[in-house]
Amino acid sequence: MRRIFTAACIALGLLAACAGDEPPDGAVHVARVDGTVGPIMARYIDRIISDAEDQNARLVVLELDTPGGLDTSMRDIVQRIGRADVPVAVYVAPIGARAASAGTFITMAGHIAAMAPNTAIGAASAINADGSDIEGTLGKKIENDAVAYIRGIAELRGRNADWAEQAVREAVAVNENEAARLDVVDFVAADLDDLLRQSEGRTITLRPGVTATLTGLPGAPRVDLEMTVWERFLAFIADPAIASLLLSLGFLAIMIELFSPGLGVPGVAGAIAVILGFLGFGLLPVDTAGLVLIALGLALVAAELFVTSGILGAAGAVAIVLGAIIAFRDTPADFRPPAWAFATAGGILLAVVLLLVAIVLFADRQARRARSDPFAF
Repeated sequence: MRRIFTAACIALGLLAACAGDEPPDGAVHVARVDGTVGPIMARYIDRIISDAEDQNARLVVLELDTPGGLDTSMRDIVQRIGRADVPVAVYVAPIGARAASAGTFITMAGHIAAMAPNTAIGAASAINADGSDIEGTLGKKIENDAVAYIRGIAELRGRNADWAEQAVREAVAVNENEAARLDVVDFVAADLDDLLRQSEGRTITLRPGVTATLTGLPGAPRVDLEMTVWERFLAFIADPAIASLLLSLGFLAIMIELFSPGLGVPGVAGAIAVILGFLGFGLLPVDTAGLVLIALGLALVAAELFVTSGILGAAGAVAIVLGAIIAFRDTPADFRPPAWAFATAGGILLAVVLLLVAIVLFADRQARRARSDPFAF
């Protein structure tokens, strides 16, 4: 226990020493947003905008490169931009990037929409998750709903609503120059410096009746932001191919546990994989997935007290830490427990469980020795 306590103190000291400084007020926050649009990307953008609001940023720049993704997550992002208290510029970049499908909605929702050279936007028709067309009445309902939504976004931002409707109904796509000519985006920017120069002095409407004038952008300090390692891990499992693999392997592991009870590892690993797979597909809300993992972890720790194998306790600690980080991602920054607190709590919990297992095993060994030697004192 002394060694565990010493190691925990050293880890906390290193984390405190490596903690970054608070970004300055009035900075330009630049965030890289790439990959499939899903619940993790929505949470990431929500965190970026929330932190920028807390730090009185001049502008948030989302450098977007996406092939599209889930409709529900796209709408979450559009709504978060719509209620932002800080101006948000969506910049389709770097060179060769695209804002396809759901990315079209997100780009047009930005208070400022810009594109880098050799980029594309459009092809926003709705399809099934497996890439097939949506047929029949359901397909018409989804298409008409998407048309109404994107036209509302375009009209709110003063952009080309007719082209936006074509992008949904006919899956049309254009490059950056054509997009600027058609008023799909505001302008073409060679790089971030060019974007800030062209945005300088613009008066944008945050919400109806609320405007903001962009000043001091070229000389403002910049804060470059990326997904944390944890967010990248969650974004990785949110990939449809990875989510499908997790579900398949998870159900297979659970079946192995059912046919060969007592192993423990396949059942626990399978349950965690299935929960993460549902999270990746967006079938399980992020908060719910975190709470389910916490509940699973507590159940495993409780089971460890009766089984004393060490496996259930270790898996329970992992599930609790995993679930806590997922569940608290949407907590306001001022009240969000830091990641190192979760890791430390999980490490202490794991150490306690392993210590209890060691005590039980030692007591069992002593009892067996006593039974084998009845004359021992």
